[in-house]
Amino acid sequence: MMFLNLTFISTMICISSMSWLTAWIGLEMNLLSMMPLMKMFNNKYSAEAMMKYFIIQTMASMMLLFSIIMYLNFSKSILYMKFPIHMILNSSLILKLGMAPFHFWLPEVSSGLNWSMNMMLLTWQKIAPMILLSYTIKNIMFFSIIIITSSLMGGLQGMNQTCLRKLMAYSSINHMSWMTSTLFNSLNIWLYYFCIYSLINLNIMIIFYKYNMFFIKNLNNLYNFNKKLKLMFMMNFLSLGGLPPFLGFFPKWLTINFLIKYNFYILSMLLILISSVSLYFYMRLTFTSISINSNETLLKNYFNIKFMYFFVNFINLMSLNLILILTNFM
Repeated sequence: MMFLNLTFISTMICISSMSWLTAWIGLEMNLLSMMPLMKMFNNKYSAEAMMKYFIIQTMASMMLLFSIIMYLNFSKSILYMKFPIHMILNSSLILKLGMAPFHFWLPEVSSGLNWSMNMMLLTWQKIAPMILLSYTIKNIMFFSIIIITSSLMGGLQGMNQTCLRKLMAYSSINHMSWMTSTLFNSLNIWLYYFCIYSLINLNIMIIFYKYNMFFIKNLNNLYNFNKKLKLMFMMNFLSLGGLPPFLGFFPKWLTINFLIKYNFYILSMLLILISSVSLYFYMRLTFTSISINSNETLLKNYFNIKFMYFFVNFINLMSLNLILILTNFM
């Protein structure tokens, strides 16, 4: 519990800091608090994932500290104009996030963790680097390449996956490209996107955690349970893919609206086209639940659907009305 609290506190230190050095200290506190949480489950896979996470995050922290020192020492000299300090700083934060082309560590670390730690890794751990990244966006062309590459890699490499944890990691890489595109001029849209993405991720991972599912073949066991659970599973994955009228469509619609408003026409078009590739592996999971005719079990061992969980999923279904209401206040 102490390390979990320290993880939350360190993130708050990062996003509220007034200097880069304080933000770096917050990121290091966050790393040191995450490692015991990853090793909490005593098996070789979590230990391996913890070591990979530690090595990558340490490399990124060294790059970040180097760029901070260079910035403080040479910000008023001619050397600052010639040396790409901002490129190093941005690359270190992109490495911490796990965006392409520095994304190879994220699926490997994710595959060694349980679902509760995956939820932390793919949602909460993105907050501090994303906020810091929003302060450093100056080279639009550089970030446009990163966004397109992340979207493409997240879609293409997720197509061949049978491991659900890796699939969710590639999904996170794809969604990070959309979130980064909102940071060009609007932190509010990023906040909408992140909250909705985290909510949908939570709904999906609760089902995976409850039924101890780690591979696509394990989904066959899920389809033998009640129809409500099958509907919720299908609905959440379609929402994660951004299909209307589900809740996941709302942040993507806001992002496209924002990009077109600020004349990022090519970037918005490429994001829409590439997202149709990532939609394939979402549809592959949901199509099975629709097409397979499975008998409901008569045993009372299925998931007891709590009211709050059902209510959150109901919002996913009714989000088209929610979009129409919210747009009147924007």
